[in-house]
Amino acid sequence: MEFVLGALGASGAVCFTNPLEVIKTRFQLQGELKKAGSYKIHYRNFVHAIYVVAKNEGPLALQKGLLPSMGHQVFLNGTRLGIFDLAQKKKWILKNDGTVSLIKSAFVGAGAGMLGGFLGSPLGMLKIHLQSFSAQSTAVGHQHNTTSTINGLITLYNKYGVVRGLWRGATGAMVRIGVASAAQLSTISLLNEALIDNGVLTKDQKFLSTLICSMLGGILMSIVMAPFDLVSTRLYNQAVDAKGRGLLYSSYIECMTKTFKQEGIYGLYKGVVPCYLRLGPHVVLSMVFWDRLRLLESELSSRIKATQSL
Repeated sequence: MEFVLGALGASGAVCFTNPLEVIKTRFQLQGELKKAGSYKIHYRNFVHAIYVVAKNEGPLALQKGLLPSMGHQVFLNGTRLGIFDLAQKKKWILKNDGTVSLIKSAFVGAGAGMLGGFLGSPLGMLKIHLQSFSAQSTAVGHQHNTTSTINGLITLYNKYGVVRGLWRGATGAMVRIGVASAAQLSTISLLNEALIDNGVLTKDQKFLSTLICSMLGGILMSIVMAPFDLVSTRLYNQAVDAKGRGLLYSSYIECMTKTFKQEGIYGLYKGVVPCYLRLGPHVVLSMVFWDRLRLLESELSSRIKATQSL
């Protein structure tokens, strides 16, 4: 049940935040491996990007990749939040004195995130392919002619097989999610404990606590995660040869170093604003939905037990 609730919470959130993901992806691919001033800028800022996409591709283009994005959240956050919820219930993230351990929380969060990132990698890659595909006049990055989720998965498998087809770029996703998950889940757990222990909020104000902790956790998550997110996007989106090998990057490290050499530190933080604008609401909505669903599940379980005891 922990895994189902995590999946439902994240899938509900992505319906609202997917347009922000589309914009983030376009920024991350704009001017790939080119020095500033040497390429045409199609998307000047966040608001301008929304206007350009809607004007050239239609308003519905802002929801490109929604289906694989929801599926990706089922595998990613169903696993990630499900394991962390289980760890909380089993008290695996607590110190001997009963308080939350930063190290244990980060370790469990990172491990759960990496597993979720691996399981959801095929749909995560397909999401990027669909979100980056645009009108020729505003195209950035390599353009994958993917028409649908099922068609995309079948094509990748038939052309390149399981590893170089469906799970190509999984390393980038695992590092990205592992870092982000460690930062987010450990931060939220510690902040929640601190707010209650210091009398800022009470245990009865669970909703408000989840909201505040999610917003603050989202800020830290976006700052820490941005370079890893960019690398993951580029590994997924790059063109490949007949054997499914990347034409721009052969590894995670090469993508990171090439980007830094050609574009500087700014290049690694391309799309950081839409990254937070997407992550902020997504983290808040995911955690709030997850928390409400867990509360509902707990209430239903209590009622069932009470009924059975009669």
